[in-house]
Amino acid sequence: MFLLAEKAAEPSLIDISFGLMFWTLLTFVIVLFILKKYAIGPLQDAIEARRKAITHDLDAAEQAREEAQQALQEYRSALAESRREATKIVDDARRTAEEQRRQALADIEAEKTRQLERARNEIAAEVRQSLQTIKTQLADLTVAATEKVLRTRLDEAEQKRLIDAALADVDLSAFAPAQGEQEGTR
Repeated sequence: MFLLAEKAAEPSLIDISFGLMFWTLLTFVIVLFILKKYAIGPLQDAIEARRKAITHDLDAAEQAREEAQQALQEYRSALAESRREATKIVDDARRTAEEQRRQALADIEAEKTRQLERARNEIAAEVRQSLQTIKTQLADLTVAATEKVLRTRLDEAEQKRLIDAALADVDLSAFAPAQGEQEGTR
């Protein structure tokens, strides 16, 4: 029993004690004021500064992204322009090479034509010279044959008359290429 009386005299946590409640509330308000002034205020200021820094960083990142997009667009347009210029240079080089090839072919054709004409002229000159040599030899043979037949020496005028008469009967044009054949081979 004694224990029960002692227990009854001690205050319990369930019992309402207005003095304890007052001091607890007063301590709570003081701690709340101190926390608000020294802990929550600077904490809110730090959070606000962090929020501003994050907002600033996001704005800077957005601006950097826009600048990167603009730089990418400029790069793409410069690349497209470079490709157009490269294509133009290649096309110009191709046209120049084709023109040089055509010019070289024209020069070769002109040189071939000149050489053919020169060769034809040389051949014609050789034929004329050969025919002249043949005529001279034929004339000499005719004079020699006539002198042997007549056993007399002919004077210059008689030789000329006999040579012309003999040559008139001989057709040497068969040995020379016809004019139409020379023209056709050109």
